[in-house]
Amino acid sequence: MSRAGKQTFVYDRPPAIVAHASIAGPKEGQGPLAEWFDVVLEDDLLGQKSWELAEMEMVRRCVQRALNDAHMGEDAVQAMLGGDLNNQIIASSFAARALGIPFIGLYGACSTFVQALVLGSALISGGDLDNAVCAASSHFCTAERQFRFPLELGSQRPPQASWTATACGCALLTAPGEGHSGPLRTTCGTVGRVIDLNITDANHMGAAMAPAVFDCIAAHLSDTGRGAGDYDLIATGDLGWIGRNLLLELADAAGVALPPDRLIDCGASLFYQEQDAHAGGSGCGCVASVSCGWLMKRLEQGELRRLLLVGSGAMLSPTSSQQGQSVPGIAYAVAIERED
Repeated sequence: MSRAGKQTFVYDRPPAIVAHASIAGPKEGQGPLAEWFDVVLEDDLLGQKSWELAEMEMVRRCVQRALNDAHMGEDAVQAMLGGDLNNQIIASSFAARALGIPFIGLYGACSTFVQALVLGSALISGGDLDNAVCAASSHFCTAERQFRFPLELGSQRPPQASWTATACGCALLTAPGEGHSGPLRTTCGTVGRVIDLNITDANHMGAAMAPAVFDCIAAHLSDTGRGAGDYDLIATGDLGWIGRNLLLELADAAGVALPPDRLIDCGASLFYQEQDAHAGGSGCGCVASVSCGWLMKRLEQGELRRLLLVGSGAMLSPTSSQQGQSVPGIAYAVAIERED
């Protein structure tokens, strides 16, 4: 593995994405991407006693499905990298406990899945691991309980608020030549900076995260010497309809060419606007499920050949919001390419 510029890893031994899985909740299963998910849940409680245990079970099932598709047992997996929005990332760590896989817990808020891909690919390309599972999840009910209001209150949401996806995505990475085949490779990854433009509205995730997403994309293009036109698609995570427009405004103001027809946002793609998701989807499971479902399948089918996946996260906590702190943003980017 080598470095390009200040913030980008180049994976000289590009890891292969040999299997991936996506699970979506009932509301997400009524959206425009329903046919691309591997599993659409009929019951978002999954037969569990709490929403938190339901999210844990969703992670476990998602990882298990990816491993089954790769014909790999849990004991063969060297590491699981992942996280969620719950305190102490309990959905991911409890799922790792059930699976018995060595666990590296991560927290990048809604950017966690891409953060896991960047780090997992670095460990594999550097020869430290032969394989790794990267996963992230979110659940509307667990997020509402933790960050907003109890569901029983039926609190109104402002129009700029996003809807936390009940969803999970998982990708299995392996080193080249490890006996598993697949056309998808992670070729480089960019670690973003924490950017804070003093957004204090804890509901306005798009405004808080768009500056960090732009900063990460600009750093990636500068480090690699590429332009936006070198990618068939740039997919951002969880900016929603409002945040995507803000990203385009930031790029235009900075003179960075970011063609709207090559830019999609996972949060703006997950729901129909008439589903009353307000500004769009959010949560760790949003970018994870959309990329492991819709985007990776399009790559495998040859519709796309080079994708820049940019996960975004709002680095707030209930405590920081209650204390009137602003909402910093973070973003990570990973290039996924199809090789014939």
